[in-house]
Amino acid sequence: MTTSDPDGPLAEQLLRLTRRVHRIQKRHLQQRALGITPAQSRLLRTLAHYDSPPRMADLAERLEVVPRAVTTLVDALEASGKVRRVPDPSNRRVIRIDLTPEGREALRELHAARRSAAEEILAPLTDKQREVLGGLLDTLVDGGPGGADAGQMLS
Repeated sequence: MTTSDPDGPLAEQLLRLTRRVHRIQKRHLQQRALGITPAQSRLLRTLAHYDSPPRMADLAERLEVVPRAVTTLVDALEASGKVRRVPDPSNRRVIRIDLTPEGREALRELHAARRSAAEEILAPLTDKQREVLGGLLDTLVDGGPGGADAGQMLS
């Protein structure tokens, strides 16, 4: 005898939604012809949050990927002129990753692409529905009651 999965239909809806969101974001990104993959986009957005150029190890930790994955992303972004490797002023053996002016411009375009994708995704919702959805997404992202700290304590 099999047990029914009460969250099965909800899980299916969630998977369909994430696939749809990904397709829409990818299309909006491709329309801008930046030649940037979603992973490269994530790295650029992460770089923008640092006050000073981070080390590759810092990026790998923040992105929750292996250092080799960051090296591959940085190689491609450096080849396209969006980032550059710079020596650490206090330890020349340490390499840091810095955004170039082209990288900052790409970030502006990425932001615009993400914004237009979000507008398309949210278009069918009323203001009230958007507010409710925002609260639900915060709960899912932050790990439920207690927020992000509680979710981190469990992992």
